[in-house]
Amino acid sequence: MSTATTTPTRTPQQNATRNQNRILNDSSGYRVFRVFNTGLMVVMAFVCIAPMINILAMSFSSERAIAAGRVFLLPREITFVAYEHIISTARFWRSMLVSVYRLILGGAVNMVLVVLTAYPLSRSKEEFPGRTKYVIYIVITMLFGGGLIPTFLVVRFTGVLDTMWALILPQAVPVYNVILLLNFFRQLPKSLEEAAFIDGATHWTTMLRIVVPLSKPALATIGLFIMVYHWNEWFLAIVFMRDSSLYPLQSYLRTILIDQNFEVTSPEEVELLNTLSNRTISSAQIFVAMIPILLVYPFLQKYFAKGIVLGSVKG
Repeated sequence: MSTATTTPTRTPQQNATRNQNRILNDSSGYRVFRVFNTGLMVVMAFVCIAPMINILAMSFSSERAIAAGRVFLLPREITFVAYEHIISTARFWRSMLVSVYRLILGGAVNMVLVVLTAYPLSRSKEEFPGRTKYVIYIVITMLFGGGLIPTFLVVRFTGVLDTMWALILPQAVPVYNVILLLNFFRQLPKSLEEAAFIDGATHWTTMLRIVVPLSKPALATIGLFIMVYHWNEWFLAIVFMRDSSLYPLQSYLRTILIDQNFEVTSPEEVELLNTLSNRTISSAQIFVAMIPILLVYPFLQKYFAKGIVLGSVKG
């Protein structure tokens, strides 16, 4: 028994739209634009990637090749001594662990506070009469800050100097992420929340079981922002940490790059620094510090564009 396949019929409007798209794709102007746009994207991608490739090449190059200016995208006189030095440096790995601890603790605090702040602010004026005042209040904090000295005094009198909380509490509620998430919440179908309320759900239940699970793109985007911030931020540790052994990785790298403060514990390391360029060791440490972000980003990329667009439409 043969089964006849039926071709779906198109309406005249669909046929007209299809013909217009075909004419547009075949036009010379569109082909020129596509070639120009592709070339521009390739150039911009190269501009973004070239510095990372240059750092990687320098980390595998000898001091003589770097001093002669022969290292650009490919390593010269390949050597692995810089990475051997990193593996044997206890302070580097200690600062790496501090950064991981800060990322986990700070990321958890930021995500919880952002969700708890964005959900009530995403309600309508009828549900939350004071919503506009609170939104204006938090937006003002994006435009005006108390300054470094008042922030230091607050942290000092709070009693969290030389602790991990000194790196987390000053930026515990990132306002930009709150605005991004509340706009995303406001675009979710109201019928889902209304059905939950009819079934007897509270705001806590609605937020945790309906709103948050439907907001994975926005939460992934915000999570990426928070992770990049905590991993790359270095200034707060310089200000609030009097003990350099408590520095996270980026603050430690700053002391390496700016102060040239290498940790030398044996005569062998002294000989190593005499034969190996400081830029080689610094490049190797910088590249190792980039690896966690490079590994995590591909898993969040599919949510990134959607979360940014949907969270930025409404004000």
